[in-house]
Amino acid sequence: MESMGTPRFKGEDTMRYEMLVAAALAALLVPAAMASAQSHGAHQEMNARGAEAMGFDQEKTTHHFRLYPDGGAIEVVVRDAADAASLEAIRAHLPHIAHSFGEGDFALPHFIHATDVPGTVDLARLRSRVTYRYEAQDRGGRVRIVTADAEALAALHAFLRFQIQDHRTGDSLEVTRPPA
Repeated sequence: MESMGTPRFKGEDTMRYEMLVAAALAALLVPAAMASAQSHGAHQEMNARGAEAMGFDQEKTTHHFRLYPDGGAIEVVVRDAADAASLEAIRAHLPHIAHSFGEGDFALPHFIHATDVPGTVDLARLRSRVTYRYEAQDRGGRVRIVTADAEALAALHAFLRFQIQDHRTGDSLEVTRPPA
């Protein structure tokens, strides 16, 4: 008695079965590989726009986006502590970001990501309820963002989650406590 598992074919039937299995696998794998290549290309294009807009090579720096109960943070640090040019560029860029966002100007994220970035319309509208403060760090800097407004907080968290995902930082999408 034959088992109910793999069908048993002979001759040409075996070849047809193997070709059918190969075609089915290709139909599954090729679109995934193409999507991955397109995704990689889109990420490289975003990094190129980021380098143009921010003034430093995205591959020489690391971005982090933090979600806190009272807001969040945008952090950028140099990968190589001896990279003085990137450190200087980070420290020039982040105060500019704090000022621009505080004025309700989110044109830079739109340019870098080449899309409407979630949360930015509401953050611009609610700009008087959000504080953006630049803080220098040993290897870069941070923009600390604080709000007591629930609507602004929701918009900020949407903005930061989008950044985490689009920059592929691996940062937590959950709200955590800020460092002491």
